[in-house]
Amino acid sequence: MKTIAREIVTAIISTLLFAVVLCGIYPVVIWGASLLLFPHAANGSLIESKDRTIVGSELLGQNFSGAKYFHPRPSAAGANGYDAVSSGGSNLGPTSQKLVDAVKARVEAYRTENSLAAGTLVPGDAVTASASGLDPHISTKNAGLQVPRVAQERGLGVEAVRQEVRKATDGRSLGFLGEPGVNVLKLNIALDNLTVH
Repeated sequence: MKTIAREIVTAIISTLLFAVVLCGIYPVVIWGASLLLFPHAANGSLIESKDRTIVGSELLGQNFSGAKYFHPRPSAAGANGYDAVSSGGSNLGPTSQKLVDAVKARVEAYRTENSLAAGTLVPGDAVTASASGLDPHISTKNAGLQVPRVAQERGLGVEAVRQEVRKATDGRSLGFLGEPGVNVLKLNIALDNLTVH
């Protein structure tokens, strides 16, 4: 009996000790170190406007629908999309007629809003949502097709808008993983700082 009691006491003390270390001390140390070493990232990679108002995070997509803005990927997160609380995809598969119809409608809308010819290939990220529904990036091809519309709406030269696209383009992860992507929020804020309409 004494051995069992000793084992139970040892288990309880070990559980409490590990709870304090792993659920208390360790998270506080990691949180403090991240604030010291990476303050921007540790605070959510927030982006501020010129008047120091927080307008979003460079890690989360937002909806931009005006013609003078670059448009993000479609979103299935929440009833109206871009809802961080309801992050997720539509779960519609390639055989879903609802998905096929939605993509066809998005392709036509994309061609119309960007004044593209009927046969122009539309990038997949322009007409399909990401798995999270909150992807902050679009492909460089998608951004390139939107440049003429945005330049015309803002009264800017096409090359000036392309320059801003290049500045808002994030390279491949670790230099070789994935494809470069254009951060839509950063790009639209940069364009707003160039023009006032």
